[in-house]
Amino acid sequence: MYFSFLHNRKVPKESQGRHDGTARPAIPRLHLKNPANWVNSLYCNLIITYMRKSLQSVLVACIFCINLSAQKKAVLSTSDAFDTYVQSALKLWQTPGLSVAVVKDGNVVFKKGYGVTELGKPGAFTTSTVSICASTTKAMTAVCMGMLVDEGKVKWTDKVSDVYPALKLYDNYANGEITVKDLFTHNTGLGNADWLWTIGYPVDTIINKMRLIKPAYSFRSSFIYQNLMYVLAGEVIHKVSGKTYDEFIKERLFTPLGMTHTYPNYDASVNEPSHITPHFILDGDSTPKPIQFIDAKGIDAAGGVWSCADDINKWMLCLLDSTKINGKPLLKPETYALLFTPQSMVTPAEFYPTAKLTKPHWTTYGLGWFQEDYHGKMVNFHTGSLDGAVAICGLINDEHFGIYIFGNLDHTELRHALMYKAMDMWVFGDDKNDWSKDMYAMYKGMHEAGAKREKEFEAKRVLNTQPPVALPAYTGTYTNELFGDCWITLNGDALTLSFPKNLHIKLSHWHYNTFLGKFDYAWYGKDWLTFTMDASGKVSGFNFMGMDYGKKE
Repeated sequence: MYFSFLHNRKVPKESQGRHDGTARPAIPRLHLKNPANWVNSLYCNLIITYMRKSLQSVLVACIFCINLSAQKKAVLSTSDAFDTYVQSALKLWQTPGLSVAVVKDGNVVFKKGYGVTELGKPGAFTTSTVSICASTTKAMTAVCMGMLVDEGKVKWTDKVSDVYPALKLYDNYANGEITVKDLFTHNTGLGNADWLWTIGYPVDTIINKMRLIKPAYSFRSSFIYQNLMYVLAGEVIHKVSGKTYDEFIKERLFTPLGMTHTYPNYDASVNEPSHITPHFILDGDSTPKPIQFIDAKGIDAAGGVWSCADDINKWMLCLLDSTKINGKPLLKPETYALLFTPQSMVTPAEFYPTAKLTKPHWTTYGLGWFQEDYHGKMVNFHTGSLDGAVAICGLINDEHFGIYIFGNLDHTELRHALMYKAMDMWVFGDDKNDWSKDMYAMYKGMHEAGAKREKEFEAKRVLNTQPPVALPAYTGTYTNELFGDCWITLNGDALTLSFPKNLHIKLSHWHYNTFLGKFDYAWYGKDWLTFTMDASGKVSGFNFMGMDYGKKE
């Protein structure tokens, strides 16, 4: 707003030549024959001048207040609009509860919890509700290693075999060349072998068994996301620092940041008064149901951290301020920059389906971060997923923007929708995209396509067949070189497949030598198990979920 009448007064001749360039009010030329009139006139002019200046000051102050009020109103309207959007999206995605923290330019601009921690119970999902960070932990692990690099205790280029001699990989070349940095980039040739920790092997056994994992591709030639190298990174941190990963991250990261409600694993978090319950929409159901949380021991460095919105905003603010805590950085500038420097090209198959809608020009992986371009800006982000719970962290570093979301429904991709919506609103001033609606339609279509393929497969079942041998012939101990032993038992007239860590799959005959296997943990899903026979007609093994097991004599 501009008041021209305050600045366009004609400057009388009497004021010309004044150094400050301002207009000096003309004094009337009065005859001195009447001094009283002259004094009264001078007094009136002084009052008028004072009033003009006072009015100008008041108007300037009003302008400032109006502008300040408008700015404040704009901030509030963004928060209010986003809040309304979240509430609407929650209903569409049937997510029982979540919390959101948004930071911008060094401040927390939005922080709120929604819904409940468990359906059927009154506990609210608040900003202090503790939930799983899952794989968003990976970025924290990279920072922990970076601190050790800056202290000279290890180098990114050090060979892991020199630092951690116990590591032996199937590929001898990769075993001799893999560096500390390679542990963070998902391009070592290792495929996904998460079944090792799913069935409860301890960390040292998992690392020992890496020698049995055949490469899925040649060293550094492609990208397959997996967790085991981050588990190994946690052990390298232990080896180099003399502290366990859990001790190190708590002492060097959580405590300095004041993250008093953040924990390196599930067991450490269970006494929090507000704690999530995971939820799942099971096959055949239309609504979420609470499920048991199955703790995965030993994966802390890959995805073990638990936190809350009240704490996690401190982590984002630290990252966006070059890891500074009270003005002192945790990392050197070159180490901080490396975290967000692209290290691996991510193939379309390994990236998120959201790319179909956001259409990035490139997709890469840094040290614990997926990366893409969005509206011309580099986005660093990562999801976290464990059975029944999710997380996502998204940063636009150049704009000092960050968002973190916790949710208590399995793979609720509402997290992606809200991340992009928040970026639109706080960074780009754009509120036109309804990412929730568009992404819900996309994921719904993917689910329906998957269900159609499954029905088409099931339609090929050959009815009225019988197993080629009696059910007792299938019982016994089976083994896989990498994954170890499992057992098939006969209970009444039904077979049960059992793995370590109390994993049981009920088998029902499908056709011929194939059985349909359904996990007791219904959210683990189902798959078809096919037995193999040797030349003498005896059961020799089976294939289940792509894993081959041979029968022990």
